[in-house]
Amino acid sequence: MEVLKLELTDNTPKVILDHTKHEIEFEGDSRPEDVQKFFHPIMDWLNEYETYVKSAGDITLNANFKLEYFNSSSAKYIMDIILKLGKIAEPASITLNINWYYDEMDEDMLDAGEEFEDMLDVEFNFVEIPD
Repeated sequence: MEVLKLELTDNTPKVILDHTKHEIEFEGDSRPEDVQKFFHPIMDWLNEYETYVKSAGDITLNANFKLEYFNSSSAKYIMDIILKLGKIAEPASITLNINWYYDEMDEDMLDAGEEFEDMLDVEFNFVEIPD
């Protein structure tokens, strides 16, 4: 299994999926032209990670969402990612921390995180970034 790193672009977030640190990070805007092409390797990595952690023992998985904007097509994949993380964390030996960052002036991003939390029944940690 390899660490997956995708560089920030004008239309896609920086993505770091690190199985060695059990950390996942999305940062920036998510409005890729081909949303399926962008998110497919991420979903593949998460499927592989799910198998990887089955034998990892007690771990804490930190998922950091530092998104500034995402379009509706990306929202579907973000939901899929969060659902997958919840499934990965089902064994009692895995603690999942979903950290949803939002700018103190951006109520829409806070609302989006709260909606995901409610819809997906996964607990979030909301982290306000001072302006």
